[in-house]
Amino acid sequence: MGLPVFSENLCDEDLDKMMQNAQRASNFLKAISHEGRLMILCHLVTGEKSVTELEELLSARQAAVSQQLSRLRLEGLVTPRREGKVIYYRLTDDRPKQIMEVVYDLFCAPK
Repeated sequence: MGLPVFSENLCDEDLDKMMQNAQRASNFLKAISHEGRLMILCHLVTGEKSVTELEELLSARQAAVSQQLSRLRLEGLVTPRREGKVIYYRLTDDRPKQIMEVVYDLFCAPK
């Protein structure tokens, strides 16, 4: 899939839609533009994790993990589920997984 070619003659409706999409993309990219949030997404790509599991995997304090999860939840990238006193998080949809695959290919995969 290639990028579309935009003409200079875009109608107002197409330009508005393009601007809305740019805003959504910008919000998504801002949400993942933090090392802690990227690491959380890396771990959630493999499946649902509790906040405690994420704390241990990231060697981070609960407050820091919760703050990053809150931002990811605000942007609709993760979804919480409560089971008793334990809160589990999972990816809301496939977008974070797709972007993490690209990030992995660009920055982490052996060359």
